Amino acid sequence: MKVAAYQAPLTGLGDVGTAVSLIRQQVERCEALGVQVLCCPEGVLGGLADYADEPRAIAIDMKGGQLRELLKPLSNRTVATIIGFTEIDQGSDRLYNSAAVWQDGSIVGVYRKVYPAINRSVYDHGEELPVFTVAGLTFGIVICNDSNYLEPARVMAHKGAAAIFIPTNNGLPASKGGPELVRLARAIDIARAVENSVSVVRADVVGCMAELECHGSSGIVDPDGNVLQEAAVMEEALVVAEIDIAPRAKRRGWDSHRNPRVISQYLRTIHSTELLEPDAKTATET
Repeated sequence: MKVAAYQAPLTGLGDVGTAVSLIRQQVERCEALGVQVLCCPEGVLGGLADYADEPRAIAIDMKGGQLRELLKPLSNRTVATIIGFTEIDQGSDRLYNSAAVWQDGSIVGVYRKVYPAINRSVYDHGEELPVFTVAGLTFGIVICNDSNYLEPARVMAHKGAAAIFIPTNNGLPASKGGPELVRLARAIDIARAVENSVSVVRADVVGCMAELECHGSSGIVDPDGNVLQEAAVMEEALVVAEIDIAPRAKRRGWDSHRNPRVISQYLRTIHSTELLEPDAKTATET
């Protein structure tokens, strides 16, 4: 199956119309190229609420039908699109950093970021690690900082995922970002790919806006850690590659049960780690 990552330009907070127009052009390109799944960046619809003066002003209500209306121009019979946005749960008034899977005019499902990356983030952390199936490809989604943790991708691979898509937004102040983030992101992609025997598809933003800048780390890595395609830095791009849709029959290193003593030590290490309270927000420094 052909998949793609759209390295989209940074746009203004709340500027959903521009984002939808840009993504629609990429959907049309993907249709012409035979791409069946397109991954777009984190928060591509309206930007990240952590940078907004009024975070709820850019939030989108999924259950009330607002998201469906916004995504209608992206409907396509052959191209499914993964789209990052700020979700508001009207029942709890909580905000989530989410990504929707949009296929042929319907929302297949939504993933909520489990590890918000900024201390005191306005986003609550998600709790579920779902997988989705489109055109025979079962895949998981982890959003940006989630990819730094091995557990989410491992759980999704265990559920049958053959690919992990990573909507990303490395638009940061210059003091925190820089070109080294591209190298780091690719190293993480390779690690998640190899340890889970999955393809990894990352879609980042690119460019400068106000005090934020991003060099763009979009790329596609195969289950053996080979970089199939990657975007040029500081350029808007559509990165396309063909990946296998069948999960690997044997995943590298997943037979560690052969040495119970090692597993026992590993479990003790996990349990000795200080855990967050169940209702506490998960956040790390960027």
